[in-house]
Amino acid sequence: MSTGSLTGRVALVTGAGRGIGREIAIGLAAEGMAVGLVGRTHGTLTDTLKECVKRGSRGVAVTADVCRPGSVREAVRLVERDLGPIDLLVNNAGQVDAAEVPVWETDPTQWWRVVETNLRGPYNLLRCVLPGMVARRSGRVLNLNSGFAVRPDGHYTAYATSKGALLQLSDNIADSLARYGVVVLDISPGAVATDMTAGMPMFRDNRTWASIPYMVAVTVDVARGRFDGLHGRFVHAERDDLAELVEQAEEIRRTDARTLRLRPYKDDDPMV
Repeated sequence: MSTGSLTGRVALVTGAGRGIGREIAIGLAAEGMAVGLVGRTHGTLTDTLKECVKRGSRGVAVTADVCRPGSVREAVRLVERDLGPIDLLVNNAGQVDAAEVPVWETDPTQWWRVVETNLRGPYNLLRCVLPGMVARRSGRVLNLNSGFAVRPDGHYTAYATSKGALLQLSDNIADSLARYGVVVLDISPGAVATDMTAGMPMFRDNRTWASIPYMVAVTVDVARGRFDGLHGRFVHAERDDLAELVEQAEEIRRTDARTLRLRPYKDDDPMV
């Protein structure tokens, strides 16, 4: 049953039919949040909804393709109609390169589909959800990001490029949102055992999977506002000392840390 700690608030979770998205939705429901579940497969969304309802939550399952603006607009409309204004947006839906190959050997259509899902998808959700948050001067956005966003990888170029671009998008909108009381965070859950990672050769023999329950707990803390001081920053849930980051949030902002920046090659570099 719900603990009630987030009762009365509404979350929208994309990719909610399976994997991390499913567990996040169930975890938020257990804390009393009403949950809007968005994904491409009606059956898996319905299964997630049943689990949320078992925990005393209100919810709605909406089939939508996050890459299609019209589909996203309708999904957001239905969630807000049935549950109310969205307090927390969790951009979780994502795809990864179909094969671990260099960019010149990739399938162009599949490569671009990954970028669309991982970048255009969150943009479409932001475009539809942020106007309401800005008008209410309240709201939180959690983008499920990746360590691939901040380090080169020649085998998953679509995934790494899209996650880096997503982090840059968050950085670019952070200042604009701050004046309206809206928080945006990019958090990497680490290497979590899901259907997506199971197909990645680099994780085939992995024995140190990150914890999905831990990422669920982090998301609940995002909804509660624990990480608001890290607005616009990148957090790696698996590797970071989250308590330390929260404690040092003011210093992190002052030094402009945890953001993507071009590293100058000398003190008078004109790009500084």
